[in-house]
Amino acid sequence: EKEIIQVETSASKYGAKHYPDGVREWKKEGNYFCFYTTETILEIRVIADKIIRFRYAADGSFQRDFSYAISDTLQESPISFGIKEWEETFEIYTDELRVFIARDNLRITISDKEGKVINQDEMGFHWQHYLLKGGKIQYCSKLVQEGECFYGLGDKPTELNLRGKRLENYGTDAYGYQKDTDPLYRNIPFYYGLHHGIGYGIFFDNTFRTIFDFGKEREDACSFWARGGEMNYYFIYGPELLEVAESYTKITGTPELPPLWALGYHQCRWSYFPDTRVKEIAKEFRKRRIPCDVIYLDIDYMDGFRCFTWNNEYFPDPAGLIKELAAEGFKVVVIIDPGIKVDPKYAVYQEGIRNDYFCKRADGALMEGDVWPGKCVFPDYTNPEVREWWSSLFKSLAETGVRGVWNDMNEPAVFEMGSFPEDVRHDYDGEEVSHRKAHNIYGHLMSKATAAGMKK
Repeated sequence: EKEIIQVETSASKYGAKHYPDGVREWKKEGNYFCFYTTETILEIRVIADKIIRFRYAADGSFQRDFSYAISDTLQESPISFGIKEWEETFEIYTDELRVFIARDNLRITISDKEGKVINQDEMGFHWQHYLLKGGKIQYCSKLVQEGECFYGLGDKPTELNLRGKRLENYGTDAYGYQKDTDPLYRNIPFYYGLHHGIGYGIFFDNTFRTIFDFGKEREDACSFWARGGEMNYYFIYGPELLEVAESYTKITGTPELPPLWALGYHQCRWSYFPDTRVKEIAKEFRKRRIPCDVIYLDIDYMDGFRCFTWNNEYFPDPAGLIKELAAEGFKVVVIIDPGIKVDPKYAVYQEGIRNDYFCKRADGALMEGDVWPGKCVFPDYTNPEVREWWSSLFKSLAETGVRGVWNDMNEPAVFEMGSFPEDVRHDYDGEEVSHRKAHNIYGHLMSKATAAGMKK
C-alpha cells in the first residue's frame, strides 16, 4: 500500500515518462545532424574527432542555445566526418569515433574506430512534465559497462570511484560538512567513465538542479537528469583520462597561468583583526621561518560587514598595512560577499537601487535576506550590466594594494532561508528566468565579474 501511494504521488508530481519513437526524417547541415521523430528532435554536432554534442528537443522545439560554461574560444575542428545509413541504425563517423543512432527509438551507441563499445544508452533520452513547477525533467540513462568506474563532479567528499553513488549539483553552503554530505558548494556536471582501459567524459551542460546516479538505483544503469532546461551533453573520448581532461578544457576554456605567489602557502581563517594582530601573525611566520605568501582578511576588515569598505577602528591605514606586509613578502587577499547591506547611507546599496541591479521576487519586491551585515539585497550577476558595475567596484580595493579577492557566500547563501527562494527572477543575459535555472551559476558569474574587476 505504501509503495502504491508513493508511485501515485510521484506520478501526480511529475507526470508519465515520454520516450522518442522512430525516426521519420533526418538532415545534415555542415557538422550538424538532425533526426526527427513524432515529437522529439535529436541534434548531433561533431565538435572534433573526439568530441560530439548531443542535444534533444523533447517537444520538437529547441530552447535558446546559450551557455555560461562554454568558452568563447571553442573552435569546431573535425578533420573528417560523415554519415552512413543502415537498416536499423544511422552511423555518424569521425576519424576516431562511430556514433550509432537506433532508427526506432534514437538510442545511442558510441564505439571507437575498431568497434569497441565506449558508451551505450540504456533507456537513453526520456522526459516527464514537472507538473508542480513547470517545464520538463530531462533524463538520460546509459548502460554500465563491465568493470566500469566513474570519477568527477568536482569536490564531492566521498570515495574517488563514484560507482554505486547518487550525487547532486545544487550549490549549498554546507558549513561543517562530513563525508558523503551532498550537495556541496560547487556545481560541476562533468564525469569520467573508465572501463577496459578506455576513458571518456560526459559534460551535462544544464544549470538546473542536476542529479547523477552511477548504478545506485540499478546496478547496470548510469543516469543523469535535470529538473528543467534541455538534455544537452558533450561526449568526450580519450582513451586516456588526461586526453579527456584536455578536451574538456577546449569546451569550457583553460584557466590562466596563475602568478607564482598564488601557488604558495596561504594563511586564511575567520578572522584576523585589528591590524596589529595581522602584523603579529606575519611577524611570527617569518620568525619561525614558515613559508607564507598570502594573508587573508575575513569579514571583520569591513565597516559593519559592508562590502568594499574598511573598518576605520580596526584598520585605520589599510594601504599602509598592505605596503608594510608587502615589504615582508606577503600579498593580501580580502573577502567579498554578494550580500549588500540595506542601508540608504551606503553608496554601493544606493547605486544598486538607483540602477535596479538587485534580484527581485516574482511579485517585483526586492529579494531580501539576512547575511552577515543583517538585511541584505543581492546583485543579479546574470545581467551583463550588473557584472560590469560589480567589476568597477574593485578599483578602490586594488588601489589600496589588495592583490586578490576571496568570493564567499555565493552559493548563494542566506541565513534564514538557506538560499534564494525559487521564485526569484534573473535577467540571464536577456532571457528572464527563475532562480531554478540561475541558482547553479550565480557564484560562477560573481567570480567572473570579480576577476574582470581585479584585472582592470
